[in-house]
Amino acid sequence: MIRLEGVIKQYGLNPVLRGVDLNVEQGEFVTLVGPNGAGKSTLMGIIATLLRPTSGDVFVGGWRLPEQADRVRRHIGLVSHHSLLYRDMTAAENLAFFAKLYRMADAEDRIAEALRRVGLFARQRDPVGTFSRGMVQRLTIARATLHEPDVLLLDEPYTGLDQEATYLLDELLRGETARGRTILMITHDLGHGLGLADRLAILYGGQIAREVSRAEISPSAVYDLYAEVTMN
Repeated sequence: MIRLEGVIKQYGLNPVLRGVDLNVEQGEFVTLVGPNGAGKSTLMGIIATLLRPTSGDVFVGGWRLPEQADRVRRHIGLVSHHSLLYRDMTAAENLAFFAKLYRMADAEDRIAEALRRVGLFARQRDPVGTFSRGMVQRLTIARATLHEPDVLLLDEPYTGLDQEATYLLDELLRGETARGRTILMITHDLGHGLGLADRLAILYGGQIAREVSRAEISPSAVYDLYAEVTMN
């Protein structure tokens, strides 16, 4: 579903990505980790069609980026550091706005279903500005999945969440996995990221330095592996 081969990204003379190779199969959940400045958000931006690679091959759903970005955008949902929600609009109004962008014929039913799925149906008429951080993040998931994308991209979705909100987001992501969604998530929490994903990939030195499946390593051992990779 997502395929990157030799992806390089430079800003002037500064190389951020130095030849990234990564495959995420359809329906697979991959967690991407790495130290600050490793290029994780840059890589996510390229897959999300927001940035152009300097060189290399990028395919999402068989379409090539950036040449076929318009086709790819219909099949991805992005949860980034910005919710893309309007604080003075209600939860339902925000989703209605995005439904219009996606030209959904059955928007009203899809919006109600999305709000129920994230546990916000009872708050649909409340302005987003009155929501907690956890509620905003749940609504952001609803916004990102409203058009039923094949691929869900998450850049640090747990930032600022308390324990209850984290649990609710975990349940949402497990639900998206059960629906067959392909998920690529960036997080700093190695154990948590491994616990949700099928596979964990470590980005270091501008490349995917190591990949490991959840079945191959315990949550406790993953910290030792991460230290081994990033301290060499």
